[in-house]
Amino acid sequence: MMNSSFSYIDENLRIIRENIAEACAKYGRSNVRIMAVTKTVAPEAVNHAIGMGIDLLGENRVQEYLSKAEQYDPAQVHFIGHLQTNKVKYIIKPMSMIQSVDSLRLAEEISRLAVGCGKVMDILCEVNIGGEESKSGTAPGAVEELLEQISELNGIRIRGLMTIPPPGNSDVFLGRMEELYNSLRDKYGMDVLSMGMTGDYVQAVKYGSTLVRIGTGLFGARNYGGTNRL
Repeated sequence: MMNSSFSYIDENLRIIRENIAEACAKYGRSNVRIMAVTKTVAPEAVNHAIGMGIDLLGENRVQEYLSKAEQYDPAQVHFIGHLQTNKVKYIIKPMSMIQSVDSLRLAEEISRLAVGCGKVMDILCEVNIGGEESKSGTAPGAVEELLEQISELNGIRIRGLMTIPPPGNSDVFLGRMEELYNSLRDKYGMDVLSMGMTGDYVQAVKYGSTLVRIGTGLFGARNYGGTNRL
């Protein structure tokens, strides 16, 4: 039974879907997947979104995910936050994809643990398209070398690229990301370009995003305070 106290999620999701459909029609895109970003969101609200057809969740923090995972209704979960190598062991089994791979060292640990549990982990290489010191991610010029190294590892399947562009001038950085993705897509068999959040998901669709990550636009403004991470 749907909870009427979460009816705002229904309206937000309707608007998001309409905006994506309009953008796809305008720019000749298709098959854009919506991820619900669940940082600080109560499991009850997440489950309401799942009940409305959301089938993909994005988790930023290992500890928070572990505290809520058993309360979630069935859905795929991707890890999208900065991931330390010593935390991979906590999420290697439940995650269907790790989107934030930005170093060979991290990829090697994912490979080791995935092989150990008989799994092939889908991953995206995170690209710091704006060269911002405050953000993780591989420099655009180093992406192909990293992909080449990762492609030699067992237990990992490269699916594509992910980015968080700098605020402002979204079109410039999203356009650069599309060019980078297109230049590498066929060589590595990639099919996922994860970019676009609440403030720029329509522009991201314009530039070829296949997966948009939306939190505030779906669940409303939340409290991002606290630094306690596993």
